[in-house]
Amino acid sequence: MALTHEPTAPYHSAQDALRVLETVARHPAGITGPELARATRLTADRLTPLLRMLRREGYVEQTADGTHVTGEALARLGSAHRREQALRAQIQRTLDRLRDSVGAAVYLSRYIDGEVKITQYAAGPGTPVVNEWVDFRHSAHATALGKSLLGQLDHDGRRDHLSRHRAVRLTSRTITSDKLLLSRLAAQPPTVPVLDLQEYAIGTVCAAVPLTAGSATGCLALSLPVEHVHRLRQAADTLNRNAAPLLLSLAL
Repeated sequence: MALTHEPTAPYHSAQDALRVLETVARHPAGITGPELARATRLTADRLTPLLRMLRREGYVEQTADGTHVTGEALARLGSAHRREQALRAQIQRTLDRLRDSVGAAVYLSRYIDGEVKITQYAAGPGTPVVNEWVDFRHSAHATALGKSLLGQLDHDGRRDHLSRHRAVRLTSRTITSDKLLLSRLAAQPPTVPVLDLQEYAIGTVCAAVPLTAGSATGCLALSLPVEHVHRLRQAADTLNRNAAPLLLSLAL
């Protein structure tokens, strides 16, 4: 189990959740809340919401006598021949819950072999996906998820990407200057969501937060119709606060 250190709330929550889960796993007969608190050195105020999240995700179960044991979701991920299918299903359930909680389409994106790729998403009739009128692989400079992924690369990695995918104008708001874009990426705080205010498509606004586990670069993003732009920052903050379960799933 490994997490790349990012100074963000989701990172710290996932890191603490891993400590709790690893401690529970070392006690197959079950472990009580006070015992968990002592073993993990987490306060009750910190431990209680982490246990709630772990139970909701199915990683931990609480028995009739009040002790905690590992749950079915962790067992499914531990099965080698079913791991990939189980992980996708687990992530999809979490994305579906996030979609409902933020009231927007949500996307899990990774930077794989030098390209932007949306690996999973959750949408619905009232939360439609972005119309991909320009391939996301070629428009990282204009999308929130693309800029979030590029922001997690080093300077040479960013320049390499831009050398292969020229920053072309998609709307009047698109940044096409490599110098300006690189400057914006370097100045972006990792704890602040990246925003796209109609830079990719007129009528759509987006936000993204980093979601990196191990050596893989990833992010979690959402999109909204521009008439809901007043909800964007609050939705992005909600997304950021609730990213820990996905980060945990990717780290297991």
